[in-house]
This record gives sequence, C-alpha cells and structure tokens, in this order.
Amino acid sequence: MGHGHPYPPPPSSSSPAIASQSATGQPRRASGMTRKPGRKLPPPPSPEPYPEHPSPSPAQCLAVRDVLLAFHGFPEEFAPFRRLRGSPEDTDDATPSPGAPAVLDGLVTTLLSQNTTDAISRRAFTSLKAAFPTWDQVVDEEGKRLEDAIRCGGLAATKAARIRAMLRGVRERRGRICLEYLRELSVEEVKTELSRFKGIGPKTVACVLMFYLQKDDFPVDTHVLRITKAIGWIPATASREKAYLHLNSKIPDDLKFDLNCLFVTHGKLCQSCAKKLGGKKAMGPNSVCPLTSYCCTEEKMTQ
Repeated sequence: MGHGHPYPPPPSSSSPAIASQSATGQPRRASGMTRKPGRKLPPPPSPEPYPEHPSPSPAQCLAVRDVLLAFHGFPEEFAPFRRLRGSPEDTDDATPSPGAPAVLDGLVTTLLSQNTTDAISRRAFTSLKAAFPTWDQVVDEEGKRLEDAIRCGGLAATKAARIRAMLRGVRERRGRICLEYLRELSVEEVKTELSRFKGIGPKTVACVLMFYLQKDDFPVDTHVLRITKAIGWIPATASREKAYLHLNSKIPDDLKFDLNCLFVTHGKLCQSCAKKLGGKKAMGPNSVCPLTSYCCTEEKMTQ
C-alpha cells in the first residue's frame, strides 16, 4: 500500500508563538507561569511494580537466553526481524533498514493478529492489501469491503472499525496516512502516539516497537507470562501489565529481542510449558525441558 513520503513534517501548532521578550524589549524572566513551546513531553515511565523482587538478574537473562538458543536454535519465523537489528544503529539517522516493513503495515498486521494465529493474520493482511491499493481508500470506503477483506482473520467488524478509525486519526493529525515518523521518536513517545487509538493496547505497541521499529522492548504474551512466572522472574500473582513493567526494567536491552522470541517459541513447543498440551509439538515425549533447573515444570505452570 502507498505510504506517502516517509517522513512528513510535524503538524504545525494552531497556537500563536510565545513571545521571548517583554514589551520593553528585555528578555522575559522565567516564572511558574511561563509556557514552554515545542512538542509536549511524554509521561514518565511507570514505576517498577516489584522493587523488592530481584529476578531476573542480567546473568540469569543471559543464561536462559543461551540455554534456549542452544535447544531450539533461533526461531526461523523471527529471523527476518533479527536480521534487521543486526546492523549498528545510527541514532542520527532514522532511515529504515533496507527491506524493513513499513511501520503502518506492521501495526495493521499486529492488529489483525489479535485472537488468531500468525498464519491467518498474514492471510487477512494480504487480502486487505489486494482489496485496497492505498490506505486512503480504506478510510474513504463506506461499505463493508474492509470487513469482507479481513473476515478470514476473525472479529472482522471490530478489527475493521479499529483499523479505519486509526487510519483516519493518523490522516487528521498528520495530513497523510504514514507512521514512518515514529522511527525518530523515543520508546515513550511512540507509546504516547499509538496508545491514543482505541484497540491499540500495551502488547500491540510493544510488538510494533520490537519488531517494526527495532526498539528495545519486551512484549508480554500468554507464553511469556506463564514461563516467566514459572522460573521465578515475576511473582506468581503478577498481571500482564505489571509483568511488562517489571521485565522491561530488569532484562538488559541487548537480550530483550532474543529472549522474547525464544520464550514465545518455547511456550508453543514445550510439553511442560505450553498452555495447551494439544497440537503440534516439536519436542519429543522423552525430551527434557531445558528450563527444568529453573523450576519450569508442569506443576509450576498450573499454579
């Protein structure tokens, strides 16, 4: 789909510029009432919810990453995203890596993946792109073609409404439907930008940050939540939201991507760690979970 120019200028403020001098021509003194021009600062990160919980330490993170990597190898489904992160990052250049998916494509794909499998969500996204050559056509179309295009992914009416509302909101705020400007923002600024849209929660934002913006973030899905509880990295009563805050504060940035991908893969394949014991499992019946020594057992997983 068309994305317009990759880096649209920031929207102009409707407020008049604030004078920097008083009527006498002297510099205006700072006071408690002085308004500061420029972009609104994002809210500070949420505090650590479990300051007394020491795990995981950097050494624990490295050990678990290494044992899962040795056991599974790096998951092929995540390999293209890992390659995008392989080049040294130039903090002064927001140009996406060669072959990097458009940020907007990534966000829509992630929205379509809610409550379905990756394979089905990819099929829904392919169908959407075939039906609508441009994002503007998605916004302007008033019928149910969008719903029909993504119906194979489930929850078509809800997802169509959220996708269209998000696209419309981007166009109204930015003048064009493009999210490449997010590459220039900090993690907290990206969270602020995306969280304004209905249906885009912390997990969706974290996935966009990690996979499509190559930022250091650690999404928490069902697999990650269950395994990190089992190995004692978070309290057994931790919610997904608090687990996200704790794990992101503890796991070193350079290990977040690998650990997250490996936890998701391990949760799908390990007989002990999978939430559902049915379905395809790559590990044989006699295989021993590599996290056994970290208390990853079925007894722990069912707590």
